[in-house]
Amino acid sequence: MIRQPAGAARPPIAAAHLRTDAWWVLPVTVVIVLGAFVVYSTWAALQNAHYFFAPYLSPFYSPCLSQSCLHLTFGVGLPDVSFPIVGVVSPAFLILWGPGLFRLTCYYYRKAYYRSFWLAPAACAVRDVKRAYTGETRFPLILQNFHRYAWYVAVVFIVLLTWDALLAFRFPNGFGIGVGTVVMWVNVILLAAYTFSCHSCRHVCGGHVDVFSRAPGRYRVWHVLSWLNERHPTYAWLSLFSVGLTDLYIRLVSMGIIRDLRIL
Repeated sequence: MIRQPAGAARPPIAAAHLRTDAWWVLPVTVVIVLGAFVVYSTWAALQNAHYFFAPYLSPFYSPCLSQSCLHLTFGVGLPDVSFPIVGVVSPAFLILWGPGLFRLTCYYYRKAYYRSFWLAPAACAVRDVKRAYTGETRFPLILQNFHRYAWYVAVVFIVLLTWDALLAFRFPNGFGIGVGTVVMWVNVILLAAYTFSCHSCRHVCGGHVDVFSRAPGRYRVWHVLSWLNERHPTYAWLSLFSVGLTDLYIRLVSMGIIRDLRIL
């Protein structure tokens, strides 16, 4: 190995990076998967139809708040919002901002779309597309700091979706279990795992405690949430697929394309 003299300037590297592996596979995959989910969820929200098949309600439309809802969550609906050209706004847009804001500001998803869509950076040891670095100190990225508050909103939606999953046992002819019931419960469990493995949840429940010996209960909760937090990226992807597939399953059953099989 040739040693450079002390104080000698390091020769510039002409290449953009020195990586020889397929580092671009992960960013491209994230673009495809996240992009497909955004396209599908937007399309599903715009449909304003086939989101309910008794007793199943799509998570994209829960809680269903408009008067025109096929299944009013609270029994009384809000006045429909309409525009001259667009017409009546789909009730999905009244609630998608909540879970959408939580995912958009999520620490893990920030890493995913910063690297994939913004290439900042695309991967370790790969140069940023944008030369200047400001972090999240300026508008609009400074709004990412509201993630801790978006977590409380996400918890409310977990409660609502759990109630929907409980109603999925109540068929028109009485108690029962269908494939849709199982699908909705799997979705709720994965969404809850994603929500409660969040860094903000870990901080709220015990991460801010300075001396754990004075708060043994908080320590035990923090310890469990830390175990979940290690798997947060996995739950983030699984819950993304589960919420989309749950809506798709209910949509296909409502359209008569597939049949919901009764297990019990």
